[in-house]
Amino acid sequence: MIAELSDKEYAMQRIQEVNAALADGMYVAARRMLHNMPACDVALLLESSPPKNRAIVWKLVDVDEHGEILEELSEEVQKSIIRQMAPERLAAATEGMDTDDLAYVLRGLPDQVYQEVLKSMDERDRERAETALSYDEDSAGGIMNTDTITVRADVTVDVVLRYLRLKGELPEATDMLYVADRNDKLIGEISLARLVTVDPSRLVSDIMSADVVSVPVDMDETEVAKLFERFDWVSAPVVDSEQQLVGRITIDDVVDIIREEAQHSMLSMAGLEDDEDTFAPVLKSTRRRTVWLAINLVTALLAAMVSSLFEDILAQMAVLAILNTIVPSMGGIAGSQTLTLVIRGMALGHIGTSNSRWLIGKELAIGALNGVIWSILIAAVVALWMQSWLVGAIIAFAMMANLLAAALAGVTVPMILKKFDIDPALAGGVILTTVTDVVGIFAFLGTATLLLSA
Repeated sequence: MIAELSDKEYAMQRIQEVNAALADGMYVAARRMLHNMPACDVALLLESSPPKNRAIVWKLVDVDEHGEILEELSEEVQKSIIRQMAPERLAAATEGMDTDDLAYVLRGLPDQVYQEVLKSMDERDRERAETALSYDEDSAGGIMNTDTITVRADVTVDVVLRYLRLKGELPEATDMLYVADRNDKLIGEISLARLVTVDPSRLVSDIMSADVVSVPVDMDETEVAKLFERFDWVSAPVVDSEQQLVGRITIDDVVDIIREEAQHSMLSMAGLEDDEDTFAPVLKSTRRRTVWLAINLVTALLAAMVSSLFEDILAQMAVLAILNTIVPSMGGIAGSQTLTLVIRGMALGHIGTSNSRWLIGKELAIGALNGVIWSILIAAVVALWMQSWLVGAIIAFAMMANLLAAALAGVTVPMILKKFDIDPALAGGVILTTVTDVVGIFAFLGTATLLLSA
């Protein structure tokens, strides 16, 4: 852990040194430092630079390193860099890229530029690109690599070892060799550890594991990530509908998926896109955020309309206006806790139709218990503060009602949104806030109207 932190601090120090050199106009020194930096650190520097500095840094980077750096960039920054590149330069940068990274880059290109890049590629890279793009972006086929090493079952271990020595280099994250028949149908796998420890004269068919778990090429990438978590895989074979081996997925791709899912959930709750560029132009960022602010304004107006129904009682007792924010606020916090846990549970596959009723009952019980605790507490505080036990009782009732509503909405809203294929992380918070505001205001002011205006 200490070494990891030291590496991070060292990387940040180098980035600061490059920024200082750029600020002083020392471009030769900056180029020299960039040449000695790994691709991941250069990508971090680009992502943490305003557009003007980003363009300068990209020009100073060695052309031979463009491909590696593009692989490390976030989507939005990657697009901004690619827009500056000529098609032939982009084709050269994508040469030798992993299949999944190649598809990721090409999918973000305008159709005209995409066609020009394909024309600039050699035949081998063009075939790889077309194969990668034939699969859905969020499927196993969209994230797999085609650098799979296969062997036949009827050869000896010694033949396999000589074959590997002739290759000279294994693809990254190779922990398994896959056994396929003459039609490329997957029939087994052998771990490298077993391969180098058995008698070289034995046949592959004798030492391979026939009980191999494969990933369908059309499986959703989030389901793939769950399988990796479940089986602790380093890599996994990908097969088509005929059980023919078409590629493999490695743990580094799955880590990217998990990171992107977590980032998506976090930013969606704030109404931001998961590829949001921190240094995007002002107008572009404003346009994206305005939509979310407009939706929030509509929900706020809805809550204000509910308050306006009770203008008479608010005019009679100004104290109610003072206390009116407490109940919705408590409901919003309680509901957000439930909503976050439910969205997380759904993402992990823990929540389904078989246990949803039990979960609703559990959260209602928590809401009721919290309602009792906080209703008694707020009733006592308000009664002593305002010298009115009746007002204390009114806010206690409203608190109990809103905490129950928050618990129910926190569980059911994401489930309902999921059924309609709407992202709960994106829309759940807005709906929940609306529910707790409306229920809280209506319960508090409605009860006050009934009991205090009589």
